[in-house]
Amino acid sequence: MAQPDQSPEPPPADHVIVLFGATGDLARRKLLPGLFHLARAGLMPARYRIVGTAPASEALTDTEFRAHARQAVTAFGRARPEGPAWEAFEAALTFGAADTGAAEPLMTAVREAEAALGGTPRRLFHLAVPPVAFTSVVDLLGATGLSRDARVIVEKPFGTDLESARALNAAIHAVFDESRVFRIDHFLGKEAVDNILALRFANGLFEPLWNREHISHVQIDVPERIDIQGRAHFFEGTGTFRDMVVTHLFQLLGFVAMEPPVALEAQSLRDEQVKVFRALRPVDPAHVVRGQYTGYRAEPGVDPNSDTETFVALRVEIDNWRWAGVPFHLRTGKALAEGRHVVTLGLREPVLRMFPLDARAAVDGRSNELVIDFADPGSVTARFLVKEPGPSMRLAEADLVFGYDTSFAAANSLEGYEHLLLEAMRGNQSLFTRSDGIERLWEVAAPLLDTPPPVRPYAPGSWGPDAIADLVEPYRWHLPDRPTGADAPSS
Repeated sequence: MAQPDQSPEPPPADHVIVLFGATGDLARRKLLPGLFHLARAGLMPARYRIVGTAPASEALTDTEFRAHARQAVTAFGRARPEGPAWEAFEAALTFGAADTGAAEPLMTAVREAEAALGGTPRRLFHLAVPPVAFTSVVDLLGATGLSRDARVIVEKPFGTDLESARALNAAIHAVFDESRVFRIDHFLGKEAVDNILALRFANGLFEPLWNREHISHVQIDVPERIDIQGRAHFFEGTGTFRDMVVTHLFQLLGFVAMEPPVALEAQSLRDEQVKVFRALRPVDPAHVVRGQYTGYRAEPGVDPNSDTETFVALRVEIDNWRWAGVPFHLRTGKALAEGRHVVTLGLREPVLRMFPLDARAAVDGRSNELVIDFADPGSVTARFLVKEPGPSMRLAEADLVFGYDTSFAAANSLEGYEHLLLEAMRGNQSLFTRSDGIERLWEVAAPLLDTPPPVRPYAPGSWGPDAIADLVEPYRWHLPDRPTGADAPSS
């Protein structure tokens, strides 16, 4: 049997990468450090230029932009900005301001970057700008001709409801064909998301179990320890459900629940993901717990009577042959006990209960699980029962753990944004959201957006409102991983 080709992929074609919002927080924390890490790893094109842009009121000279990039890499990069690698990267940075109707500095910077490279380099635009600016930036690219044969990366959120998502997609499609649009969700760039595909489809051990006959329930849990960190204006207009569930957790659900694609390529993968979204039943508000941490309404800029949720837990169902009757429990929120990124598949117990109940006294009820931790660097844990040593038949839990940090060199890993920037340069849309998929998710979300249940208070540092335990009955939340004593949360 022929072995799959394991040779490294060639670097992307020559590129001019234009960063809209180059002076903003996302560029400083993720994009500039990520691009430098790709350059150091030898994954950038053989020849490239990076053009930063922002409104004229925030314009920088080339020298100032290079200093800005150095500060960003120093603060947030994985390697210091020094040596030949940095000198080559720094030399590739230029800046050109752009405003609606006044884009000549940007156009000049792009023309000069392309002339410096020679040939016909590709153009890639990254829209690291507030959502209200998406349409005006896309219109600018169309009006100036910069969009011709170019690709565009669009940051979340992709609308705030079905109507706004359709309007945003229409504005983008007026300038860019869908084949050139990359809606970025950094969760999908994590190593562990690709590993979900590998775990299922490369191993005969798991794929036969991946259905309602063997899996009783699925949990996707992304608690955050941080609070809103002063982002009241954004959060009051968005809330946790729009910010995290539609954009991130539903996307993960699509990868966990998809049917086997005919090939590991963009069209097949995205077709199967969208099929999952189409099979999702609309969210029932009766199966949703919305929460708000105590003290949120005292945050600067927050309405004292705010009903915005800082926490949401919900149960959704997929109405197809593979998953009928299997509840999917999703939870995420701010100011919670831990910051984690976990997918848990609960396996059904054997039908024949040959072991007496007292033999299971040491078991806490979560003994048959497959746990995928997709926080960097990530891990996969199979939890099962074994016999304790001794004369009696007494069962205890055991874990079989694969950890990225102990199995591979850290230098081989890419962070989410790094991975997705590389795939966008390659033109691979596998890990990017398609327009019909995001519109379907807003359609699924509509009942909750129309009639949200009231928020319930919860204490900062907890796992959310007490009502979440009832939401998942007869199961229990995987997190916390283990009870911590008599005062441990029931969830």
